[in-house]
Amino acid sequence: MPIIQALDRALKIMDLFDEYTTELKITEISARMELHKSTVHSLLKTLQMHGYINQDVETGKYKLGLKLLEKGQLMLQSLDIRTAARKHLVALSEQTGQTTHLVILDGKEGVYLDKVEGEKAAIRYSRIGRRISLHSSAVGKVLTAFRTKDEIDALLRNYQFSKITDVTITGKDAFVNELNQVREQGYSIDNQENEPGVRCAAAPIFEHNGSIVAAISISTLLSTVDDSLFKAYIALLKKEAEAISLTLGFRHV
Repeated sequence: MPIIQALDRALKIMDLFDEYTTELKITEISARMELHKSTVHSLLKTLQMHGYINQDVETGKYKLGLKLLEKGQLMLQSLDIRTAARKHLVALSEQTGQTTHLVILDGKEGVYLDKVEGEKAAIRYSRIGRRISLHSSAVGKVLTAFRTKDEIDALLRNYQFSKITDVTITGKDAFVNELNQVREQGYSIDNQENEPGVRCAAAPIFEHNGSIVAAISISTLLSTVDDSLFKAYIALLKKEAEAISLTLGFRHV
């Protein structure tokens, strides 16, 4: 198939920049590309218009734009999370016999991205693509708790604390207190707050820059999993969550 020359040149211009060459003058780019300066100028202006190249107003030098970082983040989030988490969801389910989930934040709700059905589980309410409230679920608490204060404030602005069961948190102050506890202990619990008779735990998954990107959870029935066993499951849950974060490039400082 024919190569589109202008696109090929634009991509080669971006390839000129690396960890050693972060800024270049138009004359330098022109020389390295072996192109007339007017041609290079047009290519740079097009890349700049779309955010892939920036120009320093004082020096006139060009450098890579933030749009590349944005696209890189999207690629990491869309491709790596489910792949990285899958074997750990399976491992957790096999060790416990319970159902495990991978959930991400979308707007002001959690969305199930993956699920492994446990052999001993009798819980069938969850499904991939289903949405779940932040205030009533273990995953929702985790996805909220490990964000910045500004992000949490934005999430809770005009948030509807609907009552789902008799023990669901229905107020902002109580929820904020719960989030503080979640951050301190490193995991969250939904004790029949989303479904009677069901107790869940969730732990955060962090990406390379330290931001929370998802949560994994384990769902149990109170009738079959006592407090002691549930505590053991939480330890396994945290271990698998930390392993996923490590895969995504997260390192504890």
